[in-house]
Amino acid sequence: MGRRWRDGRGELVVHGSGGGPGVRVPLEIATSYRARTKGLLGRDSVEGAILLSPANSVHTFRMRMPIDVAYLDRDLRVIAVRTMPPGRLGMPRLRARHVVEARAGVMREWGVRANVRLEVVVEGS
Repeated sequence: MGRRWRDGRGELVVHGSGGGPGVRVPLEIATSYRARTKGLLGRDSVEGAILLSPANSVHTFRMRMPIDVAYLDRDLRVIAVRTMPPGRLGMPRLRARHVVEARAGVMREWGVRANVRLEVVVEGS
């Protein structure tokens, strides 16, 4: 299931357990080399989350805040979630194809954890 997105905006849907309605989060989509490289660098905050694709690792050098990082496989299933303080280099995840970054602590509130499936809804689609 190869996915091709373009830089832009959309929503991240975290599917709830038991088939309940999912949590919907504003999403910035970064697929170009330039957008992925910049990511959250130099920002003081982020509204919602940012999707880096393709990606299997991140770093937090030059970041001003700790972040939550979710590693996703090709089917957008969460492999792992980590909180990273500034100035760290995350280890690449073998099966990861995409990475979602957000402010530290919010992914737990959204229900993002290992084996949860996420959905990306692109604006205008």
